Amino acid sequence: MRILIIGGGVLGTQHAWQAVERGHDVVQIEREPEARGASVRNFGLVWVGGRATGPELETAARARVLWERIGERVPGIGFRPNGSLTVVRTEAELAVAEAAAASTEDRGFELLDAAKTRELNPALRGDFLGALWCDRDAAVEPRVAQPALRAELAKSGRYTWVPGREIRDLTTRGVVDDAGETHEGDVVVLCTGAWAGGLVKELAGQTPVRRVRLQMAQTEPLGETLTTTVADADSFRYYPAYLGTALDGLNTRQPQGEIAAANAMQLLMVQRLDGSLTIGDTHEYDEPFSFDTTEDPYDHLAEVAGALLGRPLPRIARRWAGVYAQTTDTSRIVHRARVADNAWLVTGPGGRGMTCSPAIAEDTAEELSW
Repeated sequence: MRILIIGGGVLGTQHAWQAVERGHDVVQIEREPEARGASVRNFGLVWVGGRATGPELETAARARVLWERIGERVPGIGFRPNGSLTVVRTEAELAVAEAAAASTEDRGFELLDAAKTRELNPALRGDFLGALWCDRDAAVEPRVAQPALRAELAKSGRYTWVPGREIRDLTTRGVVDDAGETHEGDVVVLCTGAWAGGLVKELAGQTPVRRVRLQMAQTEPLGETLTTTVADADSFRYYPAYLGTALDGLNTRQPQGEIAAANAMQLLMVQRLDGSLTIGDTHEYDEPFSFDTTEDPYDHLAEVAGALLGRPLPRIARRWAGVYAQTTDTSRIVHRARVADNAWLVTGPGGRGMTCSPAIAEDTAEELSW
């Protein structure tokens, strides 16, 4: 079978990976010279612990296994099983961490006191009560993961990368790009992310997917190793795993700060292989989105991160905004729909794309009987 993957981001590339692994010929077409959307504008987190009970957690856990297997074959993606620490600084935050650690669900959670937290991650020298440790979480390098995966796929002799071409038409034989070239294939899988116009709109119409804008940043090197991913307690408000009476108490006793609430923020902090830190993030849900980045969120992130590190955050060297696609029914992992006899649209994993893409692609392969 010859499969055409439209979209060069992580979701499209993981679909290409699944297809090649199953013995098919693959052509992957990307409208930009290189993927530059949400797939590279993220933390590179394989974030398992905070996922909602049920299909979301199962998908994330399965994707974590797949990422590790891929990392063994493709060291260039920078996979590392570094786990995460969600650091708590107040009694109300501690109560949420205690409830999560006491849950009967197997999420790899363990509640650590301040001394154990510093022992696990010596770079954290701030004033805090402890942290919720999750040994299931991991990280990859988002800026280099897709090229590294493509290089490995090319070794098969059954993979072709076609950048700088936008798909304009779908035919019974495949697709036609904006240069007028026809790419023949038996199945077309559209993994176009936040791009829902053009041919996607013609084929799929109005999809149950919304766009979300975020702001993030990257610092200069920290100068020491941050051994785990680090989150602050605002992450409890953002991820569904922590829903319950303890979280209700946190929201009542300790409402989210004005800047964090206005920007739907949490602190996530991941060290890159070069020693720099990726920090974020904000969430903007109502379009039209702002066209500029605002400084208050960055000031807030620097303040919170500095409090956990016990010293000022390194200078921010890069700032960026990004847009990703999220299903409007957030209980759904992804929107997967047949849009023509030979074409499927797979989109909308939201902030779960980097985490869940290997398992989402595996599910697509199973559903389409590749």
